[in-house]
This record gives sequence, C-alpha cells and structure tokens, in this order.
Amino acid sequence: MNWQSALDPHSANARHLADLFWFFTALCAAIWLLVVAALLRAIRHPGLAGEQDPPERQLRKSRIVGALTALTVLILVVFTAASFYTTRSFAWPDMNTLRIKVTGQQWWWQVEYRNHDASQVLTTANEIHIPVGRPVTLELHATDVIHSFWVPDLMGKQDLIPGRTNYLTLQADHAGVYRGQCAEFCGLEHARMAIWVFAQEPSAFEAWRRHALMPNTMPDGGAAAKGAYIFVHRQCASCHAINGSDAAGQTGPDLTHFGARATIAAGTLHNTAANLDRWLADPQAVKPGANMPKVDLSAPDRAALVAFLEGLK
Repeated sequence: MNWQSALDPHSANARHLADLFWFFTALCAAIWLLVVAALLRAIRHPGLAGEQDPPERQLRKSRIVGALTALTVLILVVFTAASFYTTRSFAWPDMNTLRIKVTGQQWWWQVEYRNHDASQVLTTANEIHIPVGRPVTLELHATDVIHSFWVPDLMGKQDLIPGRTNYLTLQADHAGVYRGQCAEFCGLEHARMAIWVFAQEPSAFEAWRRHALMPNTMPDGGAAAKGAYIFVHRQCASCHAINGSDAAGQTGPDLTHFGARATIAAGTLHNTAANLDRWLADPQAVKPGANMPKVDLSAPDRAALVAFLEGLK
C-alpha cells in the first residue's frame, strides 16, 4: 500500500511531475545561492556612504540590473513552458481506452465504468480498480461544489467542476494499492474524502470486473436475511442501491459488493464488522456533516444489517 507521495512515482505521468518538481527545486536553489553570495559580497564591500559612483560604474550596474531582470523573466517563461508541456497530455481524453466516470460528492466518490453495452456498465464508490500498464481515461464531474481528484503516486491533480467535464489519464506501472485524496477544500469533511486505486494485473482486473458486474445473491436465512429485509424496508433503500435486491436509491453510494471494499465512508474507517456497527449506530459521530442521517436501530437490528452488508462480497 502506498501513502500519497508525489516523489514516489509509480507511473510515467507521476515520474514526469516528479522530474518537474526536482527541476524547479534545483533551479530555485541555485538562484537562492547566487543571491546569498551577492548579498554577502555587498556586506563585505559596502562602499562609502554618500560616495558617488563614476559614470562607467553606474552604467555597469544598470546593465547588470537589466540583465538580471531579463533573466528573471526568462526563468519564469521556462517554468511556465515546462509546466505546460509536462501536464497538457495528462488531460487529453482517449475514448479508445478504459473510461471511468468519477463524480465528486460531499464527501465521497461515485465511480462508473463506462461501456456502450448497458449491461457492462458498472457502478461502485470510493474505490477504482484498473489494469496495470493500461492507460485509463477518467471523466471528472461534480454535482455540488468544486472537488479535486489526486492520486499523487500515479498522476497530477485535476479539478471536478459542476457543469463541466474534465479529463485525466491514469496509469499504473506496478500492481498495488494507491491512496488518493480530494485536494480542493469542498466542505466540512473534505479531509475525510479519500479514494483508493487498486492496480491489478490484467487477468486479475478482468476477473474483478466480471464479478463486480454480477448481482449480489440475497441471503435466504439467518441474521443476514433479516438484515436484507431491514435494508430494503427501512430508510436504507431510499438512498442506496444494491444490484440483485429491490433497493434502488440514487442519493448515496451504490453498495453492491460492499463487503469486498476496503473502507467505509470514503476511507474514514476500515471495513470491519465493528466499524460498520459503529457507523450504522451514529454516522455523525464518525463523520460529522456527512449526509447519511442517524437511523434509530436497535442493537439486534444493527447486527443483522452488519451481517447482511458484510456478506455482500
């Protein structure tokens, strides 16, 4: 698992950005050293107060100041050009690649795998699975406020703006799990709006995709069956959808195969039975400001819901 370091690149795009960072850093460090050297020289040779420089020396100083001003402008132009040419290809959409629509919500990520065949469209939340070595085009949308999608190990950041579609190219060189984050302050729980990218070998990704497209099998007995009944007939189904059940809500994250996910509430908690029970008991105590309301459930009902949701593998 990788923990958000733009200086630990795992893709070509991320390496280009890391190289750009070190280029900027090296050039700025060199300029700083030259300025310090000039300052020290001026301190050691201050000249006499009120001394009038001869015309030749004044002309030489004017030329030096002019040259340094021109050099400053040139450096800024170089920085701008280097940044532009490094990043412009990242947002160039390729409709022939795997396309994933990512929608920023307050405060979670909706993920939809695009396909011309409606039966192959896959919807999930807060986790993206991609094949290693294959470019993926992300279509970035927002429904409420401006968000910013950033997985530092794999690429640069790109804003998600309501009413506009932005694009970003994502590719991983190696299998692994990469953490991302909303990088634009978007409200109270901005800091708890993480996303996880699971880079898998192509065969493993295809196996995951085929499984994720399958509807969940509803339990026919035990605590999980009771939890399924509670989910469909209480408030849960009005906000959440589960493929294979009668739940078809569109407000909250799609919970199909929820039990196979790594985290709860966009990375706020690890997906364990104890944490899920804690989340169901009082979402606002875990993630204040989240749009999921507190539902009055007894401890046995929560246990049944946990058994049902944890079984959605």
